[in-house]
Parts: sequence; C-alpha cells; structure tokens
Amino acid sequence: MSAPDTVVLHSRVVRYAHWTWAIGVIILIGSGWRIYNQEPLFEFLSFPVWLTLGGDYAGAERVHNDFGLAGALLWHFAAMWLLFFSVAVYTVYGFVSGHFRKKFTPIWPHQVLADIKDFLSGKLSHDLGTRNAVQKLLYTFAVLSMILMLWSGLVLWKPVQFEELGFLLGEYEGARYVHFFGMAGIVGFIIVHLGLTLLVPKVLPPMITGRAPRSAVAPELQGEHP
Repeated sequence: MSAPDTVVLHSRVVRYAHWTWAIGVIILIGSGWRIYNQEPLFEFLSFPVWLTLGGDYAGAERVHNDFGLAGALLWHFAAMWLLFFSVAVYTVYGFVSGHFRKKFTPIWPHQVLADIKDFLSGKLSHDLGTRNAVQKLLYTFAVLSMILMLWSGLVLWKPVQFEELGFLLGEYEGARYVHFFGMAGIVGFIIVHLGLTLLVPKVLPPMITGRAPRSAVAPELQGEHP
C-alpha cells in the first residue's frame, strides 16, 4: 500500500513548542489569576475562583493556611520553567533554521489592512503552509508577548537579583503592570487564535501530525518531499 501523498508543514520543534506553550500558558493564566486575586492591581477586577488554579479554598487553607496562593505559586513556577525552556529552544531554532524569516516576515501595513478587508468581505483565502499578513502579525505578537512575560516574571520573582532587568520595566511595580497587560494580550490572542481555528479547521491536523495532503497546501510548497 503506497504512502499518502503528503508534505511536511510543521517540524517537530515547531509542533512540540506549540503544544508545550498551549499547556504552559493555560497553567500560567489560571494560576496567575489566583495570585492576582491575592493582591489585585485594580479594585474593580477579580477573577472567579473556578477560573483559577491553586486548589480549593478549604483544602488550601487547611494545608497552607491561605486561600490557594501557595498552590498557585507552585503551578506558576512549574509552568514558567516549562515555557522558558521551550521559548529558548524555539527562539534558537527560529533564527538558525530561518523559520522566523520565512514564516514571520515581511509584515507590511498595507498587506495587513488588505487582508483584514478581504476577511471581512469573505474573500480571504487560506492555503495550508502559508500565513497572511494578519497571521504573521498575530504570531509575532504572541512570541514577543511570551518573551516579555518571562522578562517581567523574572523581575517579579527576584526583584533584587534581577534589579537591572527591572529597570526598563519601571522596577517591581512597573513589572506588575507589564505582566498584567501582557497576560491580557495573550488571552486576547488565544481567543482570536481559537476563533480562526474554528473558522478554518483544516489547519489543526497538520499541527498534530506535521503533515498535510499535497493537494491542500500552497502551490509553492507542493514540491516539498514527504
């Protein structure tokens, strides 16, 4: 039986990084919201307990004598290191392999506006293996946001040891705002990303298997070897 006529769209590094980020970011957001609730930046904003990660209040109070802060911090630090190493590996891979150059550039403002117009009018095409200008902008934003979150997170974790890193962020208090709005940006990206995946579900299987039918990919990629 002959093998399916497929091409490789996503390398193992890209796929492993994608799913590692998915797990890590979900844990970071859930535990981060519990941490935020203990000392909120804004009096009008708190997150429902059922959306947070850190253990039930009764169990957390019995074990740690708090309302889930200790458990949330453990989850947060575990996910932080998971994200740190995966972002580091992906960043090195992106520059060395040319992945960033091929998949994230160029991004021209007129292309972004044209793609938004085509999307709103239902004319935006989507070939597997290629990214339009809006997607390039969103993915670049996501990668830079995660780097910024790691940066500000280190300052919040060790404000004395990482004093030099915190200087550009406005020290500890400034880093708290950067971390919060960085989180909000990532949550917004996730909502848009999931929405686009639901609108174009054919993009999901290649991110799991790495492969796609040759006939379904962009013409310039159809010559790739399976």
